[in-house]
Amino acid sequence: MSTASPVRTTAVSAEGLWKAYGMGEAQVVALRDVSVEFASGAFTAIMGPSGSGKSTLMHCLAGLDTTDRGTVHIGDTAVTGLGDKALTKLRRDKIGFIFQQFNLLPTLTAEENITLPAAIAGAKADPAWINQIIKTLDLADRLSHKPTELSGGQQQRVACARALASRPEVVFADEPTGNLDTRSGAEVLRFLRTSVDDFGQTIVMVTHDPSAAAYADRVVFLADGQIVEDMAEPTADKVIDKMKHFEELVAAAQGEHA
Repeated sequence: MSTASPVRTTAVSAEGLWKAYGMGEAQVVALRDVSVEFASGAFTAIMGPSGSGKSTLMHCLAGLDTTDRGTVHIGDTAVTGLGDKALTKLRRDKIGFIFQQFNLLPTLTAEENITLPAAIAGAKADPAWINQIIKTLDLADRLSHKPTELSGGQQQRVACARALASRPEVVFADEPTGNLDTRSGAEVLRFLRTSVDDFGQTIVMVTHDPSAAAYADRVVFLADGQIVEDMAEPTADKVIDKMKHFEELVAAAQGEHA
């Protein structure tokens, strides 16, 4: 008797997203009628050449930027149209962020940086959960250190711990290995993979690195503000091969939208 696979719900969804910057002849359309869903408990990478719209898509999904048209949902919550106060609460309660620049507060210890979002929200972090994250990230002997006393890889691991501390519905990671050496980057990516496999976390990551994308369950490729390919079970070689044929993918997508 076979056991059915668990049904994944949708953690984040976008429908008909359009986003443009500038006016008139100087206008740049960053997103063109983008519709996409991201399953809960899955690791998705977003890739594309520079200017493809991948960071804009992430910022719109996370409520960091507004859309011109279309809707975004985090779980059952409509992000589109929320006021500043409601957006702040949504980002605090349901979203974790990992950025390329770490964004740690230099005057706080690693432990204080990890628990800061809960402190700001007036909530108490779950000690057992925090300890589990710290153990997984091998940060126990670094908790009293300030960011300047940590390596780049250690700082990014602290940022990962901070992102997961509140058990968010989704973690958005924007080029999380962009400032790291190969070894440190691999450590961070292994943790993101573990957080999905062991903790059921949802990860949406923007990256330009095929090796980083290979840690994901799925890769969504953008070009010229449109989704041009959706790849399951990526490998670095499959991603590299796909990116070699990007011009054909873009031409095909433009033909569909003509």
